[in-house]
Amino acid sequence: MDTLGARLEKIEDGHIEISAPIVPEFTQQQGHAHAALSFALGDTAAGYAALTCAPANHEVVTAEIKINLLAPGRGDRLKAIGRVLKPGRRLIVVAADVYAISDGAETHVAALQGTIVPVPV
Repeated sequence: MDTLGARLEKIEDGHIEISAPIVPEFTQQQGHAHAALSFALGDTAAGYAALTCAPANHEVVTAEIKINLLAPGRGDRLKAIGRVLKPGRRLIVVAADVYAISDGAETHVAALQGTIVPVPV
C-alpha cells in the first residue's frame, strides 16, 4: 500500500475506508486509473474490514474476490469502502465499493465481493 500512496481514512468494526492518489504510474493507456489500482484498494479495504471481525490472534487472507468495473477511474484519487456482509469463524463474506473522486464529486467505478479466511498466527 505504501507504493500506491494509500492511506487508511476510516476504521470501524466491519467497515474500512482507504484512499490513494491516481498518479501516472498507475494509469492505463487512456489515462484513467488502472483496474489493478481499483482491485488492490477494494481487496485491501475488504480484507481490513474482515480483520476487524476476525478472532484474536488471527490474520486474514483473500480466498476469492470478484470485481465489476462500472466506470473509468477519472479524477484525483480513488476511495475504497470495505465492509463485512457476514462474519464467520471460518469464512467472512465481504464487499467493497471503489469511487473516483474529482473536484469533490464521487463516481462509483468498481464493486467487489469476496470471501476472506481468518488464519491463526
